[in-house]
Amino acid sequence: MEHVSTRLPQPPALPLLQADCSNCFALCCVALPFAKSNDFAVNKPAGTPCKNLREDFRCGIHTRLRDTGFQGCTVFDCFGAGQQVSQVTFGGRDWRTHPETRAEMFDVFPVMRQLHELLFYVAEALTLPAAAPLHAQLRDALAETSAHTRADAAALSDLDVGALRQKINTLLLKTSELVRGKVPGRKKNHRGADLMGARLAGADLRGGNLRGAYLIAADLGRADLRTADLIGADLRDANLREADLRHALFLTQAQLNAAQGSPGTRIPPHLTRPTHWAQG
Repeated sequence: MEHVSTRLPQPPALPLLQADCSNCFALCCVALPFAKSNDFAVNKPAGTPCKNLREDFRCGIHTRLRDTGFQGCTVFDCFGAGQQVSQVTFGGRDWRTHPETRAEMFDVFPVMRQLHELLFYVAEALTLPAAAPLHAQLRDALAETSAHTRADAAALSDLDVGALRQKINTLLLKTSELVRGKVPGRKKNHRGADLMGARLAGADLRGGNLRGAYLIAADLGRADLRTADLIGADLRDANLREADLRHALFLTQAQLNAAQGSPGTRIPPHLTRPTHWAQG
């Protein structure tokens, strides 16, 4: 019998964890640094606006990012942290008309991004029936992390987000073990493995542990990744054509955006098929 992992309805917090650039002051284009590489055409220090940023906080080359050497922008996801900092933490005051907010706003954005990423993972864990024994702890973690996102800038700057991440990661690991334990047969353990360029086409990776694995340019075409734990896995330029990622654990939109896929790639319903896969 084919193994199918069902999910409970998504928690109410999840829709808030999607980027809304129209309500953000382009924080990812200013606060974060990037280095000239295959992902970025130029160097840019943190706190300096990207040369392509317009006065209205929109990108001047948004429709041509991949063609002009800014592929890295197309795979970044703030999980909704940008609009939270812009509209909630700073109450709609932007860094151009209120320059006194610049330093603090740019310092807070990476912290908020981590909090929203944690919320994304915890919210997903709460949809998994197999993780029911942990749901009370997960709800507590969701509430605690959500409270931090509503704190003022000073409190966010002082937050030990690393300690919070470590505590939540323990819960997520236990969640993963409970869910993957329901998958029959022996599961692959590639946690943190260097699988760059690996030939895994057609591999049965159901219920496997790929947490933090380096899968850069790996061939995962037609691979079965259902219920595989992909948290932190590096999928840049990985071949996911015709792969089955339904019910993959903790897969993010950014991971999909960084990979290569096709119309036949099966993905979780809460994620969006990247536009560049149309030619896959």
